[in-house]
Amino acid sequence: MGSAEPAAGVVLATLILYKIVLIGIGVWAARLNRNESDFFLGGRGLGAWVAGLSYAASTSSAWVLLGFSGFVYAVGVSALWMVPGIWLGYVLVWCWFGPRLRAETEAEGHVTASDFMAARAGPAWRPAISALAGFLVLFTFVFYIAAQFGAAAIAFESQFDLARWESVAIGAGVILIYGLLGGFWAVSLTDTLQGAIMAIIAVLLPALAVIAAGGPSGIMEALSASQPAAYLDPWGGRAGFAFLGFAIGIASIGLGTYGQPHLLARLMAVKDEKARRQGFIVAMGWGVIVYIGMAALALAGRALLPDVADGEALFYELAAALLPAVLAGIVIAAILSAVMSTVDSLLIAASAAAAHDLRLVRLFKGREVLISRSVMAAICALAVVLTLSLPATIFDRVLFSWSALGAAFGPVIVARVAGVEPQGWAIFASILAGFFTTVLFYIFGQAGADADLSGLPALFANLAAIPGDPFERIVPWFAPLLLLFAFRQTARAGHPAPAEPS
Repeated sequence: MGSAEPAAGVVLATLILYKIVLIGIGVWAARLNRNESDFFLGGRGLGAWVAGLSYAASTSSAWVLLGFSGFVYAVGVSALWMVPGIWLGYVLVWCWFGPRLRAETEAEGHVTASDFMAARAGPAWRPAISALAGFLVLFTFVFYIAAQFGAAAIAFESQFDLARWESVAIGAGVILIYGLLGGFWAVSLTDTLQGAIMAIIAVLLPALAVIAAGGPSGIMEALSASQPAAYLDPWGGRAGFAFLGFAIGIASIGLGTYGQPHLLARLMAVKDEKARRQGFIVAMGWGVIVYIGMAALALAGRALLPDVADGEALFYELAAALLPAVLAGIVIAAILSAVMSTVDSLLIAASAAAAHDLRLVRLFKGREVLISRSVMAAICALAVVLTLSLPATIFDRVLFSWSALGAAFGPVIVARVAGVEPQGWAIFASILAGFFTTVLFYIFGQAGADADLSGLPALFANLAAIPGDPFERIVPWFAPLLLLFAFRQTARAGHPAPAEPS
């Protein structure tokens, strides 16, 4: 293996070129924004490749290259139980949610997932549901965006020796420019570019790592000789309920997919049923390629570099070790850009929540795009302030928003797609129940090792702290689904359920 570090100049030059391309996309897409639907849904004109690749990049992005590969590197083969749940998320969202979401939201002019959730709630509850959903999206995503800015800042600091505020300001500035100019179209096109680059990297670097490690047989021999038996055990050395809790817990990460507004927006924006079906093939193919590639990278990396202190740095370590300096610089620059570009879809979704769901655009009729852009700029500025002022540990704790929003919104989407029309109060209550039950399990899970807890709280904490976090991800769905399916609307004149899309 080589050991040349990629030159900072190569990384910087690649980053500058990449950012120029992103801003160019924003300038081109600016002409397509004439109203609120254009800005937040791209005029519902996404083709198969843009919809599929931008969805895939938004749902995983740099997380799969850095986080998933690091998790497999640290835990071993048993970490792969996560993958079926994630792939199932792709299938259900595109093939089950997709037809109803696309058809109804287009026919009724819905702009956000909150519109879809509240569509049959009645005039008394519809504004309250939209406002609650908008507030939860805005609250969680502002902190989530700040967390992404913080993670990217660390990477930029290590590569270029920049001050933290400089790293955050540069990345946020570029994203804000193309997001403000081009809205959803710019975000989708840049995510498409990002997704394509990630797929190429997810084939190239793992292939080199596997070859360097002596192929599959060489990897198995090295890991068998150097790692505990549990590392190569599909059960991870666990038995019975411990294994079931771990496997179900990490697989149920996919449940969060069903309630993410920035992902559901891709299904709302795809232009027709043919594009949706083809988009699913694109997104699913991306998911299979990238997750298999990163699993191979992690296991080969463990055989080649068994002592990496931080598994999430494995990708950078192997790029520097296996690629010529110029190629390594390009790869690292692409990943740094991917980390920053993760923010764009979150920023559009948070802006839609504030401008549309919280009804700010209704205060300024005819200026919807201007208000939407102003809201986006304000959210981005707030996230930058939070990044620079709050400790990183706070950011780590708010990453549960994936599960919390999944449990808050996912059951409502499931119920409506299944043809159930819950009463308005049941939808409102289910959103609260799903969100705050996730928060409760998360808090007690963090305190699970506290020796001062006694009685029921201690039992609750011990359950919440089971490896894989199955209670935090699964239990919060129980009460919402019970409410939604038990308290359905009675049929009444003037309020028919929509026909199923053909």
